[in-house]
Amino acid sequence: MLHYLLKIIISSLIIVAIVELTKRSLFWGAALASLPITSLLAFAWLYLDTGNSDKVATLSTNIFWLILPSLALFITLPMLLRLGFEFWLSLAIATSATGLAYYGMVKLLGLFAIRL
Repeated sequence: MLHYLLKIIISSLIIVAIVELTKRSLFWGAALASLPITSLLAFAWLYLDTGNSDKVATLSTNIFWLILPSLALFITLPMLLRLGFEFWLSLAIATSATGLAYYGMVKLLGLFAIRL
């Protein structure tokens, strides 16, 4: 139980640090948020929990294939906001577009016998 609590605290602190830094500097907040922090944490927690480097390697490969569709969020959200759409609606649409992009990528990869 302490192990899970430690993971939650460390992960939460990193997210809070990004938000607080962004309040002071949009550039540095974006720079920190653009790092694959979530992936690095997932690699570390998975390895510490399982000791299985093959699982970490597979996770890393799967993340690689899913980076391109995740970019749909970062294209769609600012576009909608700049067009005057309300924030929550923009976020919902951008999230939906990202979900569709993930679905499309998984289908496309399936055509090449790549299974995630």
